Amino acid sequence: APDPAEIDALIVGSANAFRHGGEGLQAFRDKPVHAVGERTADAARASGFAVGLVGDGRLQGVLDSLAPPLRLLRIGGAERIEIAAKQGITLIERACYSVEPRPIPDGLASRLRSGEAVVLLHSAAAARHFAAECDRASIPRSSVGLAVIGPRVAHAAGPGWARVETAPVPRDDALLALARDMCH
Repeated sequence: APDPAEIDALIVGSANAFRHGGEGLQAFRDKPVHAVGERTADAARASGFAVGLVGDGRLQGVLDSLAPPLRLLRIGGAERIEIAAKQGITLIERACYSVEPRPIPDGLASRLRSGEAVVLLHSAAAARHFAAECDRASIPRSSVGLAVIGPRVAHAAGPGWARVETAPVPRDDALLALARDMCH
């Protein structure tokens, strides 16, 4: 982690940052957290951090709302979306977790081939991995419907799915509601 004296605030795009940030994160407890959404803000508060701005699910929107001069520490996963800071805002990025892809087990592959599956995808990395795993396991994409958290995730999944529906807003509750509706 950088020297806390050189950081004004944190910008965080996932509650996982607080689950996996480790002891090094505690050195920044006196810094406000600008969070991508309410769930991330709640995780920050539960970890003893004060919350500044809370976004609507778009981290770029949070960053665009901040006024320079500002030195921000972005804590997140090893794979994350690119965001661009305006002039006068310094963005230092650190990864504190990574997603480890796993193969689709044989039993799940059989269920996915049934043609009645709806799969929730929360990230572009997960979408790319899931698509590759379906191809590897000979699961026809046309037998699987996808509920995705945003257009970027839909694009990463690629073509050929039975259907692809995007949550109306990039929030977990909206994604779960979408998946429920797709199952009926």
